Amino acid sequence: MVTPAFCLHALGASSEEFALLRRALIRDDLELIGIDLPGFGRSPASSGTTVEEMAVLVERAIGASGASEWVLLGHSMGGKVATVVADRTMSGANGLFGLRAVVLLAASPLAPEPMDDDRRASMLSWAADGPISAAHAAEFVEANTASTLSPERHTTAVQDVERTDPGAWTAWLTRGSREDWSDAAPNPVPTLVLAGAEDGDLDADAQRRLTLPHWPDSELHVVDGAAHLLPWEQPEAVADRIRDFWTRRFTGAPVVPVEQARVIASPRVSARMRSLLAARALPDDPAAEPRAITTVQLQTLRAIARIVVPQPGEGQVDLALRVDTQLAAGLGDGWRVDGMPVDVEAYRAALDVLEAAARADTLDRALQDVAAGEYRIDGAVGAAMDAQQLRAWFEDASVDLVKHWLAHPATMAAIDFDGFANGGDGVRKQGFQLLGADEREAWEPSAPRTQHDIPTTTEAAR
Repeated sequence: MVTPAFCLHALGASSEEFALLRRALIRDDLELIGIDLPGFGRSPASSGTTVEEMAVLVERAIGASGASEWVLLGHSMGGKVATVVADRTMSGANGLFGLRAVVLLAASPLAPEPMDDDRRASMLSWAADGPISAAHAAEFVEANTASTLSPERHTTAVQDVERTDPGAWTAWLTRGSREDWSDAAPNPVPTLVLAGAEDGDLDADAQRRLTLPHWPDSELHVVDGAAHLLPWEQPEAVADRIRDFWTRRFTGAPVVPVEQARVIASPRVSARMRSLLAARALPDDPAAEPRAITTVQLQTLRAIARIVVPQPGEGQVDLALRVDTQLAAGLGDGWRVDGMPVDVEAYRAALDVLEAAARADTLDRALQDVAAGEYRIDGAVGAAMDAQQLRAWFEDASVDLVKHWLAHPATMAAIDFDGFANGGDGVRKQGFQLLGADEREAWEPSAPRTQHDIPTTTEAAR
């Protein structure tokens, strides 16, 4: 399956800047689709040049594509816009679903972009009296590259700057780059952040300080031989890092079927529910370290998960890792058998007891004995838990594992469940809100109506 990656370009560029990167990734599972932001390339500035207006244009393009699984790639100015689109997607606010990953190249941060005032003023002067000249366009390209580009690349990059709408150029420098969106909540989407080794304002240090805090599941890489115009300077190196990131993080991850994804993105689903499903659909990091239990305990829990919830096929949810995240957050169903320790302590003790069976490949039989309350516990590892406590823990652990499996949108599709689509945020309202205690039916005395308001039998049945 080929996944579309929607690419948002830098200031003074267009979708043309991704041509070499697209060629380098042509045989991979990603299809790069460039979007011209308003005032750049072939897109008129009349669509709006604020960050909000650019984000809306991108969201409409993604929605119109019909993509049910997709990636966002943003370079410099496009990085800020990509981040806003990703945040609105994960909050459920923009009605999109299926975002799998974000790639940021020398991204402009959500906070106001660091830029020298004199340089900003100089760049503004270039567009003060009309289109940017060829000389100023060349100056801009040369100031943002580590070494001189090949003649063909240099010509295309300069022409992109020349055809930039002066109003869009000015709007970004005076307003867009200074807009502050930094109060947004951290975004859980897996994110690859790249910085040029010779970049100025947006180098690795700036990315580490201004970009990474917003993306808790991110990794930063420095690209040698590049300054700011990464797609033009080092397309092969950028492609290699994207390919490695995609292969490591997304091979074997469950995919939500197209039909289910479209239902989730529809007005039948509330923004809050769409947000929850979007987070659950994100791939698990196979290299993630456990947060509540040890690495050995996590491996034992994974072995138990394979028995309790077999997942045939390629796409599998790392149920054990998700339970570990639950334990680290102190979440649970609020119920505990009398005499049992708190959840995280119970998990640690039980997994220590079952570690030997997991290593000896006798875990299946051991769990049968655990379920019957007949498992013989070695006193050296089981001092904190007896057979009945182990049985009670196994019941709770089984529920946790099954719960995380059922909560994944791909599982919901597999069992043909669409109960989450019970009304959106508009006229239908969510769930049973229309039947709330503070709502009045039209037939009640407080809401008189005429004969014409009385529904027919057919209308009432609806």
